[in-house]
Amino acid sequence: MQGSTDSAELWRLTWQHSPIGMALVGPEGHLLMVNRALSEMLGSSVEELSQRGFQELTHPEDLDTDLQLFERALAGEIDSYRLRKRYLHARGHVVWGDLSVALVRGQDGQPLHFISQILDVTEQQEHEERLRAAHAEIEREHQTLQTVFETVSVGLLLIGSDGRYERMNRRHRETMNLPFPDGHGGEAGQLGHVYFSDGKTLMGREDMPSYRAVQGEEFDDYSYWVGADPLTRRAFSTSARQVRGPTGERLGAALAYQDITDLMRAMKVQDEFVSSVSHELRTPLTSVLGHLEMLCEHDELPGAVMGQLRVVQRNALRLRSLLSDLLHVGEAREGSLKLLRSTVDLSLLAREAVEAARPNALEHGVHVEIDVPHRLDALVDEQRIRQVLDNLLSNAVKYSRPDDSVTVALCRGADAIELEVRDTGMGISEDEIELVFGRFFRGGEALEKHIPGTGLGLSIVSSIVTAHDGSVTLESQLGRGSTFRVTLPHPAG
Repeated sequence: MQGSTDSAELWRLTWQHSPIGMALVGPEGHLLMVNRALSEMLGSSVEELSQRGFQELTHPEDLDTDLQLFERALAGEIDSYRLRKRYLHARGHVVWGDLSVALVRGQDGQPLHFISQILDVTEQQEHEERLRAAHAEIEREHQTLQTVFETVSVGLLLIGSDGRYERMNRRHRETMNLPFPDGHGGEAGQLGHVYFSDGKTLMGREDMPSYRAVQGEEFDDYSYWVGADPLTRRAFSTSARQVRGPTGERLGAALAYQDITDLMRAMKVQDEFVSSVSHELRTPLTSVLGHLEMLCEHDELPGAVMGQLRVVQRNALRLRSLLSDLLHVGEAREGSLKLLRSTVDLSLLAREAVEAARPNALEHGVHVEIDVPHRLDALVDEQRIRQVLDNLLSNAVKYSRPDDSVTVALCRGADAIELEVRDTGMGISEDEIELVFGRFFRGGEALEKHIPGTGLGLSIVSSIVTAHDGSVTLESQLGRGSTFRVTLPHPAG
């Protein structure tokens, strides 16, 4: 008898102090007994819960499922069941519970009561819902990106850090047979019918955009031609960016290929037209200048007539300079810009250029200064480098204001020569800096202030410096001036 009493007390203590909500539920659904954990879970006292049925505590959307399982247990189809359902808290919010139910029957087989255990899984449920929502959002983003990836008119390619092709879109696949009619091995740097922008010189492995990207380079607008047949050949402009992991490690590269065939052909036609017109105009213009020079030698001409002839001569010379610039641009674009290298004293060349620019600078109230060593020899094309100096000086004076200054500086480093032309003029806006070396580009300030020019000078500078295997860069602040820096390779020795 004592053992039975001890067991009952032990059961009562276990029931009352269990951290899991527990209840005895009658066959009609009424709560016969509830423990403290369930009371705290649902926000009602034990007495209040003992006067209610589980149907009142269950969320309406989960009630049908719970009742069906409840009825099946009473009918003897199942002895127990388990489900996750929502309970209604006394304060109106929802509590998610993991419900386990077992039916207890008497010796005669009749249902006595259900033993229910309810584990509060609200936090787990909310966490799972957040995970599902995040997964759905990721999947939506994935599908969106996949759609964009396959439908854009730009060829897209993803290359792994080992140089193997990992993924490409439909647009890129459609163009692969042109450079690689025999198929592609799926590895960066594979050679095929890929030509430089001149359409004649085949690219080597190190020049292929895929190989350059795998080596860690990033670039924009790398133009070239693909295809064995010049009649069906296509031109592409390629950009590359590195793909990096969370800690900055390089995972590979992404490349975008834009078909620019129509643009390249149009530019070729334009260049041929400009070159042809320039050549055709030079002959009659030379004749005009010759006759103007002879006319100006006649002393008997009235002063007024002589003044008018000088105006005509000045404008004809300007026209000849423009034609010369146009021909130069055409030669540079065709890759036929030839250099006649010789040993040249760049310091002397700079001093001569400054002296030539000084009268124009004085006319505009601009001070011109020079900072060069006594002598600095380099193997360059004297006429072309003089053209670089003249254009940079002319440009600096043109975009300076009265009392501004222009400085030409020259120095020799370990393996390069640096030439700088600095001014304190009006400067260039940040969004225009990358455009200034393009052909026919005129900045916003130049257009607004009606400063004369063709927009060819800096393009010519860039082409000459590039032909010397050098580089030209620009640093500028709007309203504070600009610095053009020309770097020419010159190994020490």
